[in-house]
Amino acid sequence: MDEEIQFYLADAEESMSKAVAHVGVEMSRIRAGKASPAMLDGLRVDYYGTPTPVSQVANISTPDPRSLHIKPWEKNMVGEIAKAIKNSDLGLNPVSDADGIRLNIPAMTEERRRELVKQAKNESEAGKVRVRAIRKDVNEALRKLLKEGASEDAIKVAEDKVQKTTDTYIAEVEKLLGKKESEIMTI
Repeated sequence: MDEEIQFYLADAEESMSKAVAHVGVEMSRIRAGKASPAMLDGLRVDYYGTPTPVSQVANISTPDPRSLHIKPWEKNMVGEIAKAIKNSDLGLNPVSDADGIRLNIPAMTEERRRELVKQAKNESEAGKVRVRAIRKDVNEALRKLLKEGASEDAIKVAEDKVQKTTDTYIAEVEKLLGKKESEIMTI
């Protein structure tokens, strides 16, 4: 029984860690006024009939804090990438030049900053909900073990550990949110 309890505790830790990592990835996609190649992570282009991430068909660099430069490995991809950027929800206008595409990142208005903070809060809340759902699933599994004959004390100790783990990972999500919020609101 103790091995099963340890399995559930380790599984909870791993799942919560993945949920927090996912929140971190989603937060990195929210642009904070300065150029970042991660802004294009969700963008896919048609590469010989296959939707492919831009990062797999081009080199993305940040020549300065307000612009991105996309240099496709094949010249014929310039048009496809520009079309994908125009059709995306990024709100950026691609400028094609001799060796690729330049994206100028406009300065954000106060209203846009507030929208992005709201988006970041939604992402963090989704992460917290996921962490709490993992806690709930593990606690249900532990109660099932109790019915199968596990010691009540061992289950109580395990539930306390799950709660401490949950608190730790929710604090991690809060830290990610605070960092992103200050990044967005910094002019």
